[in-house]
Amino acid sequence: MRQRLLTGIVAGAAFIAVLVLGGYWFAALLAAMAFIGLHEYHRMNGVRAADPTAIAGYAALAALVWPSDSGAGWDRLWGTAWSAADLLWALMFVLFALTVVSKNRITLDMIALELLGILYVAAGFRYMIDTRLSGDDGLWWTLLVLLGVWASDSGAYFAGRAFGRTKLWPSISPNKTVEGALGGVLLAVAVTMAMAAWKPELIGFGEAAVIGVCIAVVGQLGDLMQSAYKRVRGIKDSGRLLPGHGGVLDRTDSWLIVFPFLHVVGLIG
Repeated sequence: MRQRLLTGIVAGAAFIAVLVLGGYWFAALLAAMAFIGLHEYHRMNGVRAADPTAIAGYAALAALVWPSDSGAGWDRLWGTAWSAADLLWALMFVLFALTVVSKNRITLDMIALELLGILYVAAGFRYMIDTRLSGDDGLWWTLLVLLGVWASDSGAYFAGRAFGRTKLWPSISPNKTVEGALGGVLLAVAVTMAMAAWKPELIGFGEAAVIGVCIAVVGQLGDLMQSAYKRVRGIKDSGRLLPGHGGVLDRTDSWLIVFPFLHVVGLIG
């Protein structure tokens, strides 16, 4: 517990410092986290870093994660801006070509796994970067989401310990309870409402409440998704980067789902 607490304080303080700094410092940090997250995904699935599918995946990740307005990303190949759909199609083309060149030693299952991993990791981190770099209020919007996620996690933990009786999904995560999940929703809504009181010109209380509910529900679902996947692979943690906390994917499983969801449904962005 002591090691977990110390790691959390140090890593959390460093992350918040870079978040406040913003700009390409924050983009670079999240890009590095994305590469580590994809490496963890590969390792969970028995894919070596030197495998052709992994190399193609890392190249696609670099193009998808780095901010498109920098003029330096791979999304400006030959002077032409590529959309995310263009890049994903190009990755699909390369991966299918690898099945042909390898005479099917690289299988359809292998390339499908790579495509899924790229979509999961790259989209999540790219939406986080876009939120922070979205203008003068990018820091506030990013904090709104992150504080909501952390409030949901804390509310679920403490409410579950105090009132938890009904198992939420025991076959996937034995310790989670319905009461804990509801506690997470309530605390997330309280935090997003407090953020609305701080910046009423950016968001109303009604919208803040909706965002809080979405953060809690979708964030807890993201956590369950990662738990289900690790259970299928028979592992406890995605990595060992953070002592007592696991890997990057363990710490960002909710972020990877919440940020894209809020953008896709138009609640932020």
